[in-house]
Amino acid sequence: MASAIAKPLMSWWLWMVLGLALLGLELAVTTDFFLLFLGLPALLVGAAVALGIAGPPWLQLLLYSILAVTGVLVVRRRLTARLARKVPDDGSATESLLGSVATLSSDLPAGGVARTEFRGSSWSVRSSKGQPIPQGTRCRVERVEGLVLWVSPESPG
Repeated sequence: MASAIAKPLMSWWLWMVLGLALLGLELAVTTDFFLLFLGLPALLVGAAVALGIAGPPWLQLLLYSILAVTGVLVVRRRLTARLARKVPDDGSATESLLGSVATLSSDLPAGGVARTEFRGSSWSVRSSKGQPIPQGTRCRVERVEGLVLWVSPESPG
């Protein structure tokens, strides 16, 4: 009976499997780093158990709990705040598109919307003049509204 009490709560490799599973789920499911800060403490506790410094089962759970709560409440909050910082939009990014040339990937009907590849991204395009524009026509960007480029056919010469 005494040997059963002295056994660790989980073997080191079970902590590692748990940690890797949580990290794998973080990659597969978007959780805003929540599972990351549950998986990393499991790996750390697994390493401590493997090195023989984790102590009895209650200490393993306490260590895991402290690391997980600290990671979620302190580190995750700072990480998500840093990643969520936005560059103030002073309009300069939009202004840099004005006057640029885009070649239509498909026919643009009068008053309709078409798609085009522009600077490596797919954009919706509309005709500024309300006229149809055939596929392959080079067009000047006259205005930008969100992800819509308002274009007119480039004049020859």
